[in-house]
Amino acid sequence: MASKSALPSTLFSTLTLIGPDRKGIIARFTQLFFQLGANIEGLEEQVARGRFSMTVLASWDRKKADPTAIRATLLAEAAIVKMEATVRFETPGEPKMAILVTKEAHILEALLAATTGKKKKTLPCRPVVVIGNRPDLAPLAKKAGLPFHLVDYKDRLRAEAEVRGILDNYGVQFLVLARFMKILSPDFVWRWKNKILNIHPSLLPAFPGANAYRQAFEKGVKVFGVTAHLVTPQLDEGPILAQEAAAIGLGEPLAAIVRKGQQLETKCLLAAVKIFLTKKLDIYWGRVHSAE
Repeated sequence: MASKSALPSTLFSTLTLIGPDRKGIIARFTQLFFQLGANIEGLEEQVARGRFSMTVLASWDRKKADPTAIRATLLAEAAIVKMEATVRFETPGEPKMAILVTKEAHILEALLAATTGKKKKTLPCRPVVVIGNRPDLAPLAKKAGLPFHLVDYKDRLRAEAEVRGILDNYGVQFLVLARFMKILSPDFVWRWKNKILNIHPSLLPAFPGANAYRQAFEKGVKVFGVTAHLVTPQLDEGPILAQEAAAIGLGEPLAAIVRKGQQLETKCLLAAVKIFLTKKLDIYWGRVHSAE
């Protein structure tokens, strides 16, 4: 365990605010961060269907910052203006990852092999929980020594509240959707802005939505692929991290395309997670740029 003196001198925090759209919220909170002695590293806001969201990345001198007091002040201010707030501080060590699954095992298997397997780790992160909307992959999680939480998605609002509680309990810092076959609401995505990675079975922007391999097969394309991207409220339109492609042979059946696609999905998503973890990324106007 690292000593306190070995910790970085800068502490980073992320504040997410969600609530009714109203004037003055941005000015109010930027002034509050100034009063708390923070540097604002980034600020993004958006409005959808009358709902306002703001994400603020701030940095602090670790020696002068009191995370407990900062969190309490920000949450109290959010309560005054009747906004939902989430405050997260970076934690030392490897980033904690949550994996969301449904029933396809190949992505989960690859992520576990890269982070918990007997071979040398290839991803500098630590999976702490697997969450599924079906029980199929619970044995895989258990074999890897990870807790598995089954969440019933018949009521999405209730399900997402349950998932948020699980993520907070485990101190999760980013999420990977390992063929998780449920659409996340804008409210959920805003709370994890640029912290949710997904793999889609097509070379986006072509063939968004469900059954992408079948769409490619029926259109008779000669090249198909997969896209790893960050999740936004706009389905399959998030900033792209990585893509992989393969040729389709003359008369190649759909089943063969799906098998080939699953291999590409694994390779592409692992590459995207590595990029996310090891590169400093600037994300603006829907595009990803390296800040190195």
